[in-house]
Amino acid sequence: MKFIVSSSALLKHLQQISGVINANTVLPILEDFLFDIHKNKLTVIATDLETVMKVELDIEAKDSGKVCIPAKILMDSLKNIPDQPLTFTIEKNFAIEITSDNGKYKVMGENPDNFPKEPTADDATTFTMTSTALVTAINKTLFSVSNDDLRPAMTGVYFELDKDSVNFVATDAHRLVRYKRKEVKAGKSDNFIVPKKPLNLLKSALPDNDDELKIAYSGNHLFVTHGTTQLTCRLIDARFPDYKVVIPVDNPYTMSVSRTDFQNALRRVSVFSNKSTNQVVLSITGSELQLASQDVDFSFEGNERMRCRYEGEDMQIAFNAKFLIEMLNATDSEEVKMELSTPTKAGIIKPAEQDQDEDQLMLVMPLMLNN
Repeated sequence: MKFIVSSSALLKHLQQISGVINANTVLPILEDFLFDIHKNKLTVIATDLETVMKVELDIEAKDSGKVCIPAKILMDSLKNIPDQPLTFTIEKNFAIEITSDNGKYKVMGENPDNFPKEPTADDATTFTMTSTALVTAINKTLFSVSNDDLRPAMTGVYFELDKDSVNFVATDAHRLVRYKRKEVKAGKSDNFIVPKKPLNLLKSALPDNDDELKIAYSGNHLFVTHGTTQLTCRLIDARFPDYKVVIPVDNPYTMSVSRTDFQNALRRVSVFSNKSTNQVVLSITGSELQLASQDVDFSFEGNERMRCRYEGEDMQIAFNAKFLIEMLNATDSEEVKMELSTPTKAGIIKPAEQDQDEDQLMLVMPLMLNN
């Protein structure tokens, strides 16, 4: 069996899906790409048993067939071959010869029958959304997903579908992000939890534009299709905590502040905070916000003042600065609003101005004040 393909096109497509392959896998065949040749089309598949990614590209081929090729050596060689047509010749024993303009390279492939079968989208429910909407939702939620494997439900992003909107929710029990897209019509109420790894892969594989994505989900799997690229992943089989009960309804005090100024001040002051808690104390009075941090063990101390607009009683509240910085990073608004009630209740951060199609709310738990 023989086919001809452009080296740069092949490399570009393989880079999109190579992130699926784990460095240390249980089965040696999971370190391979599955090449499936059929009528001048090449489909390449990569999997780690939980997530499958496949991509399709045009080639020149007279035959059809399949072969597994070790991913690392193929990628490393393609990175060093300038753009030119490559001829792949596959023998009966799965030995592969790659011929370029002035070189010949040999690799031992594996039997494609041993490659894991991919799940099929039977009985799946389908809806569409733009690539930008999904990429933005991932960027605005993924940072607050938990890494605690003892709470599997929190190790992914919760997709809460409604007839005329979708909520994306992530929490690690210290903070929570809810991001809503109002223009995505899912058609019915449903929910599922998508693990972190496939979302990271989608974030880098999908373009930030208005291309339409086809999203399908069944009881155990999610299928995302964009043009010739498809990702399939196993959903997390767990019940997401009832996040609505933790969002405080009544936070009477509001502080408005410039996002970049607040973020930069937090970065500077948090250098002097205790490394295990990253605690920064916010003291808010009238139109002034004071940020203070200290590390008693090393006698470090940092203080800074900045302007804000505040309605409410003077108060002191402490937060993990790292969490605040990440949350401010996940919003595009020039100004942010912080809604507070008491030093022991969660604070809410919202962008001051939002697109009509989106609604973002972030919640962060305070730290104990050490007076």
